Amino acid sequence: MPPAFKTAAVVGKSDAASLPDVLDELAAVLRRRGVAIAMDPLTAAASRTRPDAVVELDALPARADLAIIVGGDGTLLSSARLMAERNVPLVGVNLGRLGFLTDIPADALEASIESILAGDFQPESRTLLYGTVRRAGETVFSALAMNDVVVSRGAMGSMIEFAVTVDGEFIYSLRADGLIVATPTGSTAYALSAGGPILHPSLSAIALVPISPHTLSNRPVAIRSSSRVEITLARGVDARASFDVQAYWELEPGDVVCASASPRPATLLHPRGYRYFSMLRQKLRWNERTS
Repeated sequence: MPPAFKTAAVVGKSDAASLPDVLDELAAVLRRRGVAIAMDPLTAAASRTRPDAVVELDALPARADLAIIVGGDGTLLSSARLMAERNVPLVGVNLGRLGFLTDIPADALEASIESILAGDFQPESRTLLYGTVRRAGETVFSALAMNDVVVSRGAMGSMIEFAVTVDGEFIYSLRADGLIVATPTGSTAYALSAGGPILHPSLSAIALVPISPHTLSNRPVAIRSSSRVEITLARGVDARASFDVQAYWELEPGDVVCASASPRPATLLHPRGYRYFSMLRQKLRWNERTS
């Protein structure tokens, strides 16, 4: 039977000490299944196994029908934004600490990757946010985010003031350290630390989570994912917009940060038997008791 996937893009966390060993094991599985291997230059430099092709990271989606990310959630986040543009599904092998998204442990790589390559997997769609910054009516910056779009004060600044609208309807003005617009994926990241709700990935929703609001009645709100959120900065020194904490834009009063669901979600492939709440119990240690 022909393989479910013909070419795999392999992206690794290049500074991980265990990366070369894991790449060797992964390459052996891919070769055994007849799957071609494409790597970005940094991953190829860390690999002892020569890939079939070495191409720049932003060119990988056009060369593959599967992406295997070897690293932590940050590595997968940056790759997911690229792969979603061409509907390339992603598999995550965890070399990091928590691994909410990279859910295959390195010591279970062989069996899990074998099953996925054989077509035995659970696909899951994850919402991406399309964020923009408008200044004087013109778009000056744009980026995709899998976790969140955040408007926040800078390292040296005090509270900022901003107004929030959803689908053109004024919601509130707020003095706070900032506001997080989080996807269900991002609801277990920064938004969770700020007191936001956990949103199941199957929900068509995004969360608005204030960061240390001056008025304690400003609470997190969940809205439908088709909504368009606009955050207008009224006052604030050193304020910025960030996108998955991987892209930034310095804001000025009057700037408008917009966030809405991207028409192209990211697709994750999980090994058969994956359960979201089981993952949460493990990562958040819900099943542990204190003595």
